[in-house]
Amino acid sequence: MGAPAWFADALAEPYHRHDIDVDGVRIAYRTWGEAGNPVVVLVHGGAAHAGWWDHVAPFLTASHRVVAIDLSGHGDSGRRPSYSLATYARELMAVAAAEGEGRGASGTKPVVIGHSMGGFVTLAAARDHGAELAGACAIDSPVRQIPPEARAWQQSGRRMPGTRVYPTWEAVVARFRTLPEDGATLPYVEEHIAAASVREVPDGWTWKFDPKIFFSAQMEPEDLTSTVCPTALIRGERGMATTDITAAVAERLGGHVPVTVIPDAGHHIMLDQPVALIAALQALLGEWSRPPRA
Repeated sequence: MGAPAWFADALAEPYHRHDIDVDGVRIAYRTWGEAGNPVVVLVHGGAAHAGWWDHVAPFLTASHRVVAIDLSGHGDSGRRPSYSLATYARELMAVAAAEGEGRGASGTKPVVIGHSMGGFVTLAAARDHGAELAGACAIDSPVRQIPPEARAWQQSGRRMPGTRVYPTWEAVVARFRTLPEDGATLPYVEEHIAAASVREVPDGWTWKFDPKIFFSAQMEPEDLTSTVCPTALIRGERGMATTDITAAVAERLGGHVPVTVIPDAGHHIMLDQPVALIAALQALLGEWSRPPRA
């Protein structure tokens, strides 16, 4: 199946690469849109990277400076001895501050949007830094003991991911799989993401992520509290954030939390229903960008 025009146009949209130091580790990120506009930070899931948003971010730039971060231990960012949601939250807040300061957006708070484990990071940021945010949205983030990517890997019975080295770039890219796997993934989206998920090492090619990230960013319902910033949840109809999980999370967040269900979407909504996800995010950013009523 060939890539549609909207997807090719999105990938053709130029972005800029940046990096900053957060707690002694280099954090890489990329930006689209006009500097000075309100900032929205997009946060990938576990073992993923900023490139998962390449075909989504350009459609959010009408009124926002769009930022996609590589959390530590992921993508092109540096690694840490250990990882936590609190550390990840500081990383995304530091990136948001770097893009907001001195760019004409004084006084405008950023929005954070995270998928899967990135949704855990987003909810941790809303909990710890909510007064500094204009809004926070978690996308198919099933709050429970371990990140969904780690749970899926445990259930598969396979060995710890990220440790194998492949002889060629083609061999490692051919082994790319989502966690959990979903046959509805659009092949042209998966091909783009897979190609940016690997790095060269002395003996061949391997994945960019640090295997230690799988069991270090846990979130339980008890970790959530009512947020002072607007909060929203998006879930896939066939995703991992089931109705009961989402209802429990919404209640812990204060009860008045809008929930959007993307029809016929699995856990990785940007891979199987990206157009519907883009529409939902555009509507959410539009609502959170409106000035408060008198």
